[in-house]
Amino acid sequence: MPANKVRLEICGASYVVSSTDTEEYMQSLAEKLDKDMTQLLAATPTASVATAAVITALGYLDELQKSTNGADNMRAQIKDYLEDAAKAKLAAEESRREVERLKREISFMKENS
Repeated sequence: MPANKVRLEICGASYVVSSTDTEEYMQSLAEKLDKDMTQLLAATPTASVATAAVITALGYLDELQKSTNGADNMRAQIKDYLEDAAKAKLAAEESRREVERLKREISFMKENS
């Protein structure tokens, strides 16, 4: 997919970025970034735009890391559940075979008594 050049407005500055994502998607990211940085600048009047960008980026990275860790934990749990399910299926199959063996043994004993 070819890269699209998209003009984004963030905290009063204009940026042209190249992305394979849609313009709508990139605009939605820029709107969120602009909103978050603007809120931070309003709450901390002495902060510069660069400081707001760094603090906002750290917040996003924190969210990303926590989400990644949560996803990794979920994958590990799913893997454990799948292993448990496979063990349970194997045990059920072994039990089914044992039941069949015992039925044959009972049938044999009935025939020979």
